[in-house]
Amino acid sequence: MSKKKHNEELERSLVLLKPDAIDRGLVGEIITRFERTGLKLAGLKLVWSDKDTAMKHYTEDLAERRGQHVRDLMIDMITSGPIVAIAIEGIEAVEVVRKMVGETEPKKALPGTIRGDYAHTSFQYADKKKIGVFNIVHASANPEEAEIELSVWFNDYELHSFTPGYTKYTLSE
Repeated sequence: MSKKKHNEELERSLVLLKPDAIDRGLVGEIITRFERTGLKLAGLKLVWSDKDTAMKHYTEDLAERRGQHVRDLMIDMITSGPIVAIAIEGIEAVEVVRKMVGETEPKKALPGTIRGDYAHTSFQYADKKKIGVFNIVHASANPEEAEIELSVWFNDYELHSFTPGYTKYTLSE
């Protein structure tokens, strides 16, 4: 059976369910939220990131924006336990996923968003404790970042295109 070609009209985004999401048993609930929106999974895997992969994900850009100590804390956080890497596909998927995930700082995330419903910590608290911000989930900020991040966490052969029944209405497939 041949794999269906990726629909170029659809956008892909990376979502990482961080160690705190795994530890709290939130994986199924979070994935269900994305699927209920009509987004579809293009890739899914449980991994325990090594430092090299984490450094490719949390790039020097983070150090320039928030300081090297913040980058180091985020690398420590993402490597502290298993994570679930998800490639999500849909119409303007990056924007839709970002809206569903909520503000990066959980205390600012609105109720109804993933971070607003499952996290409440703040940058100030994380800085005081010298820990990374455990905010349940990472989501690509823009389509260009999504493309780069997807290549960090997935090989081409791990990304799949298919047509689930529910996309008949949500994506007109």
